[in-house]
Amino acid sequence: MGSLAERLRPQSFSEFVGQEHLLAEGRILWVLRQRKKPISLILWGPPGSGKTTLAYLLGKELQANFVSVSAVDTSLKDLKDIIAQAKRLKGLKQETIVFIDEIHRFNKSQQAFLLPYVERGDIYLIGATTENPSFEVIPPLLSRTKVLLLEPLKPEEIKKILERALEHPLGLKEYRVKVEDEVLWSLANSAHGDARFALNTLEILVEKAKALGKDKLELSDITPEVIKKPLAHDKEGEAHYNLLSAFHKSMRGSDPDASIYWLARLLKAGEDPEVVARRIIACAAEDVGLADPMALVVAVSALLAYQALGSPEGDLALALATLYNALSEKSNSAYLALKSAEALVEEKGDLSVPLHLRNPVTKLMENLGYGRDYLYPHDFEEGFVPQDYLPEEIKDKTFYHPKDKGKEAEFKKRLKKLWGEKKE
Repeated sequence: MGSLAERLRPQSFSEFVGQEHLLAEGRILWVLRQRKKPISLILWGPPGSGKTTLAYLLGKELQANFVSVSAVDTSLKDLKDIIAQAKRLKGLKQETIVFIDEIHRFNKSQQAFLLPYVERGDIYLIGATTENPSFEVIPPLLSRTKVLLLEPLKPEEIKKILERALEHPLGLKEYRVKVEDEVLWSLANSAHGDARFALNTLEILVEKAKALGKDKLELSDITPEVIKKPLAHDKEGEAHYNLLSAFHKSMRGSDPDASIYWLARLLKAGEDPEVVARRIIACAAEDVGLADPMALVVAVSALLAYQALGSPEGDLALALATLYNALSEKSNSAYLALKSAEALVEEKGDLSVPLHLRNPVTKLMENLGYGRDYLYPHDFEEGFVPQDYLPEEIKDKTFYHPKDKGKEAEFKKRLKKLWGEKKE
């Protein structure tokens, strides 16, 4: 009979729940339904958000020949056969929609094969993917399609789908098991936007209750292993970069709660802890900077501690360094100084090292003036003497501009004391 989600797949848009930002009056799928002519689409969204169902309903409403395949088990020969049939139907004024589930699993040559047929309108392509199309779909194919972003379903939307499943003849009605409202809310919240996961979980719980001779499903019947949903994370995909980005930006933004939350998300999702540690180090260098140079020491120490301890003890070192970064004062003056210097190097090229700063390693170099007139700072009071250290052409240029933050405020005072107005 198929899974519960498959049996209850909506047969019309009136039964479809969610994605109002695409389906509401005036929105793109509403317009598409009004014009009664398909276009090629990429449906990008999380599992269980309705990608397959939307494609199916579009094909049905637009009265197109609807061919559904999965990129996992579809060969180039299969595609050639589908397109040959589509061309024959086109001659009979019948449009063909080819729905390719998990289109990101097609290699580049398979994707490129589709190009001329999509371009000529021999087929209308609807691809479904959980991965960012920018990374997974070749640009020429992407430019010939409209990308629609589907959102995770809201808990109230999933609850509505579950209620339908309990009353539907093809669903769970025959079991005659009463499900308390709080159970439905619990399942809806634990599904994290995935209707398929929620339906499958409900089916398991109802069948289990029936097998035990129970006619009522209560909150106490929901065990952790049944509702535990794997966290979305692909070490090479968009989720990987988004989580790391949120983690770094939370530390930069001095929010310890968000920082530790994203750290937990990364670790629970199976991210390499050393990748996490490198992000902490990057934040310490780039964002905390000279406001608290100890942040970099703490961050590097956390990496070494993790390498020595492993999980779970080493995770605490990462947590400590994360919180230290988040709670430290911030200064990106070192980052800005480096970027400013790099820009000038790019502009001016290889400016000559001043003679007094050169190393007179041979007699000839000494005779040519290498090292002449160099003033050794330790020969002077406070270990400092003013002299030019930059090439003549840029000797008055300043790259580093200290901020009044933490330890850097002390550095600023020292700089002012030693160099006066020259280094402001």
